[in-house]
Amino acid sequence: MANIITDHEGMPVQHARATVNGVQLHYYTAGQGEPVFLLHGVPKTSYYWRHVLPHLTPHYKVIVPDLRGLGDSEKPRDGYDSITMAEDIAQLADHLGHDSYDLVGEDWGAVTAYHVASQYRDKVRRLAFIDAGIPGYGLEAKSFLTKENYASRNWHWHVNFYAVRDYPEMLITGRERIYFDYFFRHEADNPQAVSQDAIEEYIRAYSAPGGIRAMCEIYRASIEDAELNYAAEKNPITIPVLAIGAEKFHGPYVEEQMKKLATNVTGLILPAGHQLAEEIPDQLAHSLLEFLQAT
Repeated sequence: MANIITDHEGMPVQHARATVNGVQLHYYTAGQGEPVFLLHGVPKTSYYWRHVLPHLTPHYKVIVPDLRGLGDSEKPRDGYDSITMAEDIAQLADHLGHDSYDLVGEDWGAVTAYHVASQYRDKVRRLAFIDAGIPGYGLEAKSFLTKENYASRNWHWHVNFYAVRDYPEMLITGRERIYFDYFFRHEADNPQAVSQDAIEEYIRAYSAPGGIRAMCEIYRASIEDAELNYAAEKNPITIPVLAIGAEKFHGPYVEEQMKKLATNVTGLILPAGHQLAEEIPDQLAHSLLEFLQAT
């Protein structure tokens, strides 16, 4: 069953749940037209897209799920590799009756979206891949403690931290406010752009039982994901891909890696840190609309 609510942006959205691929996903929809899926990253939820949503809904039906284990979706013990999480989204699209659709993903949501596009080539029309590193294509190097990494906001120290079994859960649990407040504001070019409302929502979601574990399991699947990505590279996707890098985070690296996995890639760098939909939602939405509406 679904119910109509109004989010804090004043836009009516329809919330619902669906059991697909053995997991119950929470999602919301808004707008009318051809379907576009917005996939959030980690440690975020579907709430991340709230400022972008009003720009897209006059033109599209927008579907915004919480990924497996995150937000208000179910938190199963396993299934956090990219192929399984991509299958979640493909089955959700089938459940909603969409035979073709566009995908917009950021961070781990972008990695998931890429695998949906790779596995379901007859269904995905376009892919916007936003400021993410794909395992096996340089993400690991950013997790190393080097002078260059340490001096930048693009040091992925958490990749190694989350990979350790059980300890991140023990250390973060009960300290979610301290941890996530630092994490989000550190990755943003403008720390004040990440509102306190957003921080509170992410703390709420990841403080839920199993929330921290699910976050860590996505990173723990990185080695398996790298092997999946090497295999996918042998058969690159051919649909239009917009590779968006944040100037103060992944930058040109996004386009460079995607050109190894896709044949029709357009690169774009936007002036922000890693939290683009929080920092520059209007500019991000404008870029997405230009891409999605291109003939």
